[in-house]
Amino acid sequence: MKWEDLSDQPCSISRALAVIGDRWTLMILRDCFLGVRRFEVFQRRLGVSRTIVTDRLRVLVDEGVLRRVAYQDKPVRHEYRLTEKGLDLHPVVMAIAHFGDSHYADAAGPPVLRRHKGCGCDFHPVQVCSECGETVTARQVEARAAPGFPEP
Repeated sequence: MKWEDLSDQPCSISRALAVIGDRWTLMILRDCFLGVRRFEVFQRRLGVSRTIVTDRLRVLVDEGVLRRVAYQDKPVRHEYRLTEKGLDLHPVVMAIAHFGDSHYADAAGPPVLRRHKGCGCDFHPVQVCSECGETVTARQVEARAAPGFPEP
């Protein structure tokens, strides 16, 4: 399968990967959730070419994950802000960060701690059932075909 064919697959994961599956896109999203908004800052933090940053930001804007907002008139300059669709990626980014913290942090521990503003405590992301509120692990989930899944 070719990269450009991912969005045509009858699979929500492949369709999502067509938008966010590139490593630089995920790093841009990480930075967005850390408060980065400006092109120059994305480029400096990632250390990649302007072309790569431009391309990834364009896709995220075209897909409605980010929106461009002018912050200066002369010359016109824009920053990038997460949309509601983009904010829906927070659990994805948190899950990847938690995986990295659990399996790749060095002896000093995770490089970033996350604090819940509501209670003031540092936390680790967990997945819970939307219906009963219990914590859900991979072994407690079964997948089944839904109406949107085509017959083979």
